[in-house]
Amino acid sequence: MKEPQYRGVNELRRMFLEFFESKGHLAMKSFSLVPHNDNSLLLINSGMAPLKPYFTGQEIPPRKRVTTCQKCIRTGDIENIGKTARHGTFFEMLGNFSFGDYFKDDAIRWTWEFLTEVVGLDPDRLYPSVYLEDDEAFRIWNEKIGIPAERIFKFGKEDNFWEHGSGPCGPCSEVYYDRGEKYGCGKPGCTVGCDCDRFIEVWNNVFTQFDNDGKGHYTELEHKNIDTGMGLERLAVVVQGVDSLFTVDTNKALLDRVCELAHTEYQKDHETDVSLRIVADHVKSCTFMISDGIMPSNEGRGYVLRRLLRRAARHGRKLGIEGQFMAGLAATVIELSKDGYPELEDNKAMIFKVLEQEEDKFNKTIDQGLSILNDRIADMQAKGENTLAGADAFKLYDTYGFPLDLTREILEEKGYGVDEDGFAAAMKEQKDKARKARKTTNYMGADVTVYQSIDPAITTEFVGYNNLTAESKITVLTTEDEIVEALTDGQRGTVITEQTPFYGTMGGQQGDVGVITGQNGEFKVEDTIHLQGGKVGHVGVMTRGMLQSGNTVTLSVCARNRALTCQNHSATHLLQKALRLVLGEHVKQSGSYVDAGRLRFDFTHFSAMTPEELEKVEELVNQEIRAGLPVETQVMTLDEAKKTGAMALFGEKYGDSVRVVKMGDFSTELCGGTHVANTGSIASFKILSETGIAAGVRRIEALTSEGLMKHYEEVEKELHEAAKTAKTTPAGLSAKIEALLEEIKTLGAENEKLKSKLAKDSLGDVMNQVKEVNGVKVLASQVADVDMNGLRGLGDQLKDKLGEGVVLIASVMDGKVNLMATATDGAQKKGAHAGNLIKAIAGLVGGGGGGRPGMAQAGGKNPAGVEEALKKAVEVVEEQTK
Repeated sequence: MKEPQYRGVNELRRMFLEFFESKGHLAMKSFSLVPHNDNSLLLINSGMAPLKPYFTGQEIPPRKRVTTCQKCIRTGDIENIGKTARHGTFFEMLGNFSFGDYFKDDAIRWTWEFLTEVVGLDPDRLYPSVYLEDDEAFRIWNEKIGIPAERIFKFGKEDNFWEHGSGPCGPCSEVYYDRGEKYGCGKPGCTVGCDCDRFIEVWNNVFTQFDNDGKGHYTELEHKNIDTGMGLERLAVVVQGVDSLFTVDTNKALLDRVCELAHTEYQKDHETDVSLRIVADHVKSCTFMISDGIMPSNEGRGYVLRRLLRRAARHGRKLGIEGQFMAGLAATVIELSKDGYPELEDNKAMIFKVLEQEEDKFNKTIDQGLSILNDRIADMQAKGENTLAGADAFKLYDTYGFPLDLTREILEEKGYGVDEDGFAAAMKEQKDKARKARKTTNYMGADVTVYQSIDPAITTEFVGYNNLTAESKITVLTTEDEIVEALTDGQRGTVITEQTPFYGTMGGQQGDVGVITGQNGEFKVEDTIHLQGGKVGHVGVMTRGMLQSGNTVTLSVCARNRALTCQNHSATHLLQKALRLVLGEHVKQSGSYVDAGRLRFDFTHFSAMTPEELEKVEELVNQEIRAGLPVETQVMTLDEAKKTGAMALFGEKYGDSVRVVKMGDFSTELCGGTHVANTGSIASFKILSETGIAAGVRRIEALTSEGLMKHYEEVEKELHEAAKTAKTTPAGLSAKIEALLEEIKTLGAENEKLKSKLAKDSLGDVMNQVKEVNGVKVLASQVADVDMNGLRGLGDQLKDKLGEGVVLIASVMDGKVNLMATATDGAQKKGAHAGNLIKAIAGLVGGGGGGRPGMAQAGGKNPAGVEEALKKAVEVVEEQTK
C-alpha cells in the first residue's frame, strides 16, 4: 500500500480552500463559534450550521459556490473526552457548498480529484459509499470515476441519508480510507462500516435534493444544494499516518507542551493520558471560544466555557502542573493555529486575561471544594451509601464553582454517583429565590447592580450636543450581572466608552437610541443611562459579531429619534413660559417627561385650567413655533445665568458652570438637555389633557410634529370607523348621533310603558289579597320577573287603588329577589314604617336593605324565602300599628 506524502494541518487547510477556489468557489473565513440569529444552537457545531440561511433561502449567498474551513465545538459527549483518543470538543470542518448551482456529478468528481491528485491518497485505499436508493450517485462513482461496483458500499437511511425533521434533506455519499490491518479488528469480515478503527470516513457529500413535509412525503427541490464536510483533523490522521486526532502535528505539539509542564510522557499510562488529552483539548476549545467573545458565566455558552476551563484546571492539578498554566498553553494554541485563524493573534491579550482570571478564581476555591467533597465521600463510605445528595452537589457548584459534570467525574473515579434530580431541584429553588429578591439593596439603600463593581476612576465625556456620531474606545463591557472582556452575538449588556454622543436619560428627557459599531460587531443601543461617577451606560443587545474591551468603535445616535425628542423637549420650554404668562408667575416646573413620541409637563398651580386658559396657552406656544425663534445655548456661571433671568428648577443642584438655553426673547432656562436649532422645526403643538396629580400640582400631556400627526391619523381612523358603524359619513355623524339618541329616548319611554303593563298584568287583580290590621290596610304580594324600577311603578299604582295603607311587593328575577315597600301618610301616622318593615323581613330572602318611612327596598339571594317574607310583613305592620 502506497503511503501518502506528509502534510501539516495548516498546509492541508490551505490546499483544500485553494483547490475549491480554483473551481469557482468563494473562500469565506470561518464564522464565529457564536451562532448568529439561531436560537437552536449554543455553539457552531458543523460547517453547514452558519450557512443555514443560504440553504433555507432566508438570505442570498455572496456566491452560489462557497468553501470554508469552519471552527466547531461539540460538547454533547464531554464525559467521553479524554477517556479515548477518538473524542474531542474542538475540530475544524472543511466544506464546499453549492446553493442551487452544481450537483452530484461535480461534487463527486472534485472529491476524488482532491483526495487522489491534490493530497495524493492511494486510490486503492479509498472506498465510496452511497445511499442504497441513490442509483445516480452509484453510476457516477462506477461509470465516471471508474470505481468497481464491488468497492462501492450501499448503506441505508441511518448512515447515508441526511435529514432533520421536516425541510430540505437528501442522500449522502461518503468516502472511507483503509488505514491498514494494524488498525483493524482482525475479524474475517472486517470491511467498510465495521466499528473498528481500520476504515475511517474522510469525506461526506450531502446531496440536498428533497423536501420532507415531516410526514415522510418527499418532493424534489427546485434548487438542489451540495453540503460537503470533511474533518480536517481526520484527513490529517490519514495523511500523516498517525493513530488519532491527538497525534496530528498541531495537536501533538500542544500535547507535548502539556507533557513538558507535567514532566511526563504521552502513551505510557492510561490515567495520565486521559488528563493530558483533557487539558490539551479543553484549553484549545477555550482559546477559540474566548477569541470569539464568549465569556465564562453560569448559563448558556458561557457555562460550557466555564465547564471546560474548570475541567482542564482540575486535570492540570492531577498531572501535578504547578501554578497557573492555561494562558501559557493558549499561547501555544495561538502559535499553532493562527495561520488559519488570525483572530487568535489579534485577541490574544483578551484570551490570556480571561484565562488567568478564571483559573485564579477557581484555584482559590478548588482546594476547599475538594476537601468538602472528600469529607462527603468519607461519610458515604461510613454509611454504605453510593450517591452524593443533590443539595451537596449544588453547594459545591454554588459556593466552590464546581460544575455538576466535574463533581460527577470526581465521584465516578472513586466509584460513586450523584443525585442529579436533587441538584436540579436545588438549582431551581435558588433561581426562584433570586427572582423574588431581585430588588436586593445594599447598605446605601440603592439597587445592587453590576455597575457598582466598575472602577470609579472610569468616566464618560458627553460630546453629543453638536454631534450624532463619535469614535471612542470601549472602557467597560458588562452582561446583566458581571463585567466581561467581550460581548457576542445575541448577548444583552452595557457598553461604556471614553466619549459618547448618546444623551443619557436625565432631567425628564429619555436617553438616545442607536448603534455602536466595531470592526467585528454591532451593538444595538436600546437605552442610555447615567451611572455613578460620571459614567454613561449604553444598554442593549449585540446584533452581530463581537465587541471587546479596548476596541475603538463608532457610536451613532438614531437621528430621527433624537430630532423628535428634541422637538418635544424644546416645546416644554415654550409651554412653561406660556403657562407663566397665562396663569401667573407662581407657575414653576415640578417634573417632566419627553421622548420621541410625546411630552408631559408637571407644574405648580392651584385649580384646574379652564378651556379658555388651555386654548390661550396652546395658541401662545404655536405662535412662538411659527415665529421660528433661534435656539441658542451658552455655558456660564450660575450667577451670570441668574442675571439673564434664566428659569432654574426648584431643588435642583447646579455646579459652578451651567448651560442656558435661550429661545429668542421668549424663553430662557437652565437646561442640560438637547434641543432643536430653531423653534420652527417643532411644527405644531397640541394639548391632549390637563389633570391634577397632587395638591397644587397639575399635569399637561401634549404632542408635537410627527407624534401629533400620528395622533390625528388615529383619531381620523376612529372617526371613519364610527361613521361606518353608524352607516353615515364623518360629516353627518353628529346629526346621526342626535337622531339615534332621540330614537333611544322614544324607545326607552315605550319600553317603560310596556314593562309597566307587563308588571301589572303579571300581578293581576290582587285587591282581594288586602288584609286589615289595627285599622291599616296591608297588601303583601309577589310578581314574576320585574326589576326594581318596575316594582316602584307598581307600588304607586297599588297605593292609589288602596287609598291608605302599606304595600309590599316581592319579585324574583334571574334567581335574585327584589323587595319594595311603601306606606301612605295615613298609615305612617298610625305607626307604619316602610324602612323598618324591609329591615325586618330582608333576612328571610338572604339579603338586606332599608329606607325612609314612606318607601324602602332590598335585594336578596334566596327566592325560597319570599313566601315567608310576605307572611311576616303583615305581622310586622301589625306590630308597628299597635
